[in-house]
Amino acid sequence: MDSEQDVRFRMKLAEGFLREADEDLELSRWRSCVDNAQLSVENSVKAVIARFAPVPRTHDLAGPLKELHASADFGSDMKDLIWELRTCAEQLGYEEHVRSDYGEEGSFVTPWELFDQADAQKAVEIARRALSLAKRVVQS
Repeated sequence: MDSEQDVRFRMKLAEGFLREADEDLELSRWRSCVDNAQLSVENSVKAVIARFAPVPRTHDLAGPLKELHASADFGSDMKDLIWELRTCAEQLGYEEHVRSDYGEEGSFVTPWELFDQADAQKAVEIARRALSLAKRVVQS
């Protein structure tokens, strides 16, 4: 897959998962909403990474974004966008991916018991922000 094709593919995934998160929010499916919002953020980040470098096969993308931020010769506006996207990846990244799929196994709390409406709403807000940032980066 070439990088432009990968960018477009990842952006479609990010948009699709955000649509599903919105639907889950309407249907009061809090766990599913957080899960889909996390996947939207993940794919927004992967679209940005694909614009500049090969996409790592991981759910933990704050580190790769930090490396991209440090290594690339960007203007300050682009660096700010990437840094803010990194914040989204930290807020709704690998840990939430695991929690929304597996719960907290050590304390036997299922994913459905972990999330409420406020968590779902916040996750959707983060996913919207990440997608908006990704669009600005990939279109520049």
